[in-house]
Amino acid sequence: MSTTGATADRDPLAALGALPGVADSVESVRKAVDRVYGHRVMRRRSNEITSEAALRGARGSAALSGADWALEEVRRRTDFSGDDEARTVGAALRLTAEAGQLLSIWRQSPLRVLARLHLVAAADNADQVGRPRQPGEPVHEPLIEQPLPGADEVSARLEGLAELIIAGGSAPALVTAAVVHGELLALRPFVSRNGLVARAAERIVLVGSGLDPKSVCPAEVGHAELGRDAYLTAFDGYLSGTAEGMAAWIAHCGKAVELGVRESTAVCEALQRGAA
Repeated sequence: MSTTGATADRDPLAALGALPGVADSVESVRKAVDRVYGHRVMRRRSNEITSEAALRGARGSAALSGADWALEEVRRRTDFSGDDEARTVGAALRLTAEAGQLLSIWRQSPLRVLARLHLVAAADNADQVGRPRQPGEPVHEPLIEQPLPGADEVSARLEGLAELIIAGGSAPALVTAAVVHGELLALRPFVSRNGLVARAAERIVLVGSGLDPKSVCPAEVGHAELGRDAYLTAFDGYLSGTAEGMAAWIAHCGKAVELGVRESTAVCEALQRGAA
C-alpha cells in the first residue's frame, strides 16, 4: 500500500478515502447502517439482533474458511471438537464472542488484541497460538493461496499497521476496517486461522469506530454471500497496491457490510411479525 503527498504522510488511510468511488461506498454504507438502526425493533430488542448477527457472522466467516454449514446446524450444535469443519465453526463462534470484549484494548494495543484473537481461534494448537509465525513455520490457511510474506516482513508490517491504528486519523471506518482485514489476509501472520482473525478484526474496527456500535451489521455475512471467488478477486486488488485495486477491495468490503445490514433488517422484520 503506497500513498503520496503531505496528507498521505500524515494519514495514509485517509488518503485511501479519496480514491475514486470510495466516498460513494462510505456514504452507501452509512445510509444502510442508519436505516437498520432506525428500525423500530432495534429500539426494543437490539440485544436479540446483536446475538443473531453474531451467530450469522460466525457462520459466514467459517464458510469462507471452508466450513459452509447451514445456519440451523450452527445454531443446533453444541460440540465443535470433531472434524476440521466443526473446529473451524467453533473457532468462528469463539472469535465473534471474544471480539466484543476487546474493543477497549484495540486502539491502545492492536497487536495484543490480534494475539488474543489467535489464541481464542486456535486454542486446539497450544504450541503455536497467540504469536506471529517464526521463520520456516508453515501456514495452514485453506483457500488463501497468494504468495506468503516472510516472517521479518510480517513483523515490520504488523508494527506499521499497529502504529496507524494507535495514531488514529480521519479515515472513514469502512476504509480502516478494509485495510485491517486486507493486511491481515496478506500477511497471514499466524500459523493458522488467519482468515477468521482478519474478519474478526474487521468487525472490531466497524464496532469500535462507532459505525456499528451494537454490532448488528455483520460484514462476514456479506463476504460469504458475495462468494469466495469474488472475495479472492477483490483481495487480489488489495495485494496489487494500485489505486484501482485498493478501491475495489474497499468497495467489496462496503458491499459486505450492506449485505450484513440487509440480513439484520430481515431479522428485525421477522421479530416484528412474531415469526422469530
